[in-house]
Amino acid sequence: MNILAIGNSFSEDATYYLHSVLDAAGVESYVVNLYIGGCSLERHWQNIEKQAADYQFQENGIKTERLISIQEALLLRDWDVIVTQQASHDSGWAETYEPFLGLLVEYIRKEAPRAKIFMQKTWAYEPDSPHPNFMRYHRDQAEMMLRLSSCYREAAARYGLPLIPCADLIQKLRALPVFRYPDGPLRICRDGFHMHYLYGRYALACIWARAIAGIRVSGLALPPASAFLPDVPADPAIISTIQQTADSLLC
Repeated sequence: MNILAIGNSFSEDATYYLHSVLDAAGVESYVVNLYIGGCSLERHWQNIEKQAADYQFQENGIKTERLISIQEALLLRDWDVIVTQQASHDSGWAETYEPFLGLLVEYIRKEAPRAKIFMQKTWAYEPDSPHPNFMRYHRDQAEMMLRLSSCYREAAARYGLPLIPCADLIQKLRALPVFRYPDGPLRICRDGFHMHYLYGRYALACIWARAIAGIRVSGLALPPASAFLPDVPADPAIISTIQQTADSLLC
């Protein structure tokens, strides 16, 4: 599978382990993330209009020094899957999606007609997140989740795009004792809005693999520690819980 994400740091989190998860499932893949921090749908479209080579090219979870445009990226492969998203801070505001999402979808369908287009449903912030735009949601995780869910559902339905339910998975994990805030021993976010380098990113890779490839992730082996995982070993029980939660979300 050739998979292209046109996103930002949230798609960087999601694609970091994706190649490895698919490999563990026996699915050959090539995963590219186009990264600009905080990039919105509006800026994606502006970059297309300007043919701006402003995206860091991230290949199979690895950052490179290469800068690339969306036009160049679309020509690299015969993409099977292309994923985009709204910037997290704008995710709960319907007026920020258009006309940019419509223009982007139309452009992708013209330039990569074989690709299936998905939207990543980005997640709500932690209750004490320091993100400067969290005040737009009254610093209320539940309000942010409600607003972004409505916006993504309506936007995806408008263009017939399947959603990768990352936000829903993260909320389910937050309800588990190990990640429950503030009493759990771990937090699924590392800084209040980006994912934990191991468990959060791995969870996103699992739900992406489940959504775009249809594979069950329970029982899959982790990638080699030398390749991706941080120095702290993964807890097998937590990994198993993440896998089972992801599988249960998309039956």
